[in-house]
Amino acid sequence: MASSPRVLVIGAGIGGLTTAALLAESGCEVTVLEAGAYPGGSAGTFYRNGYRLDAGATLAGGFQPGGPHALVGDRLGIDWPVHSVDHAWMVHLPDRHVRLAHNNADVLRQFPGTEPFWNEQIRIADLGWQMAAHALPWPPADLSELALLTRIGAAHLPDFIHLLPLAFSNVQDRLRRYGLAQNEEFVRFLDALLLISAQITSAYANVLYSATALDLPRQGVCHVRGGIGSLAQTLADKIEALGGRVLYKHRVTGIDVQNGRVARVRVLTTSRAETVFACDFAVANLTPWSLDELLDEASPARLRREAQQRDLGWGAFVLYLGVQADRLPPDFSDSHQMITTPRGPLGEGRSVFMSLSPRWDTTRAPAGFRAATVTTHTAVQLWWDLMARDPAAYEARKAEYTERMLATIEQVIPGFCSGLSVVISGTPVTYHTWTHRHMCMVGGFPQSSIFKARSPRTGLPNLRLVGDSIFPGQSTTGVTAGAMRVAADVRRSLPRHAARKVFVSPLSKPSSVD
Repeated sequence: MASSPRVLVIGAGIGGLTTAALLAESGCEVTVLEAGAYPGGSAGTFYRNGYRLDAGATLAGGFQPGGPHALVGDRLGIDWPVHSVDHAWMVHLPDRHVRLAHNNADVLRQFPGTEPFWNEQIRIADLGWQMAAHALPWPPADLSELALLTRIGAAHLPDFIHLLPLAFSNVQDRLRRYGLAQNEEFVRFLDALLLISAQITSAYANVLYSATALDLPRQGVCHVRGGIGSLAQTLADKIEALGGRVLYKHRVTGIDVQNGRVARVRVLTTSRAETVFACDFAVANLTPWSLDELLDEASPARLRREAQQRDLGWGAFVLYLGVQADRLPPDFSDSHQMITTPRGPLGEGRSVFMSLSPRWDTTRAPAGFRAATVTTHTAVQLWWDLMARDPAAYEARKAEYTERMLATIEQVIPGFCSGLSVVISGTPVTYHTWTHRHMCMVGGFPQSSIFKARSPRTGLPNLRLVGDSIFPGQSTTGVTAGAMRVAADVRRSLPRHAARKVFVSPLSKPSSVD
């Protein structure tokens, strides 16, 4: 093996780019292969009709001291193009409007008697952020990760002992303990937050995971100058500055395995020519389904079973809008979650999240206009079935969802729809064209149990998964925390003589690998 290990990263999402940048900084020869024309994947920004529109993700967290993005930025010398906001977003319930901010003041005012619940929530979340700062190897995949997990646990032993019972609890259990389970409006409020931060509601959401997910407003969220895709572009620029490569319009069509290890990756370029890239290690910023497909007959039995048996996750129906700025009230928040019904299932237009480009970011829209990304959770299978058997019904459903979501926004912002200059709708089928994700599920797996969390291991010794499929999953914050763990895991797995530099895990003490 050459002195600089050759690492291929499949996919230029935030997880793949963060892993690539950390490995490039440690001395690896890194190449990122991206099927699209720009980086970011589900957290990318594209240009259309004079607007820079966020493809899916809009707000970013984890930039507070000790947060995953802050740690990676410090390690790589990155000055992130972010602008913190005074409050995270507004939640519009059928009978009230709740402002989410650092101090949680409006939540406590509107839901009296919930303060003990939130006090415990903060204690659990603080421990969760500390674990993220250690690139928590959960679930541990080998003895070295188990030893690291044991050291982390010993350093926080009193907290671990106190919180251990909560590992087996869901949020609804906590609500019962505090006498809040019958407060339907508060439960609805929590369910709305958990759906977008943990992909699951309080009756099923694991307490330990949910505490950190619910803590994002307290820690603070940011808008990204130029759109959320600027995070990915910043990472891509850093990879190239470190001597790595990020190759766009290079779609991976297969992964070749020899002697039980990944040897090559086959790529189709825009010229329709197939190119082969050899590697010593590969990292896939993919879903398990997509990885299983690329490995084909070489897919390990456990990965094949997972692809056959794992339940499908959520997809997103998305509206990309351009709206006249004067249709928005003065001092109007940039982000809003709108809940249309007081009870029953969420998703499918019953919970709508809208993010507007900030007033100060004039790169996002023509003068006098704002860009907006509007999303709702949706089940993916029906969209694909309709497209296959009845395209007219598929188009009718798209039109119905578009009208329903615009009507929801109009209820919160009267006159909004009369100011629209651009309306573009996208289903999981549409989204697949950009991301190539399996059936275009987004956001990772519902976090019902930390004991069901997925590690990066794939069954092949020199191949890892990264992205929202692995713990901790959801959001650019969670994906970055997972990427830190994967980069450290890859580096430990490479032969010691292969390094040219001292490698420092984002959170560990320096140690020589020569």
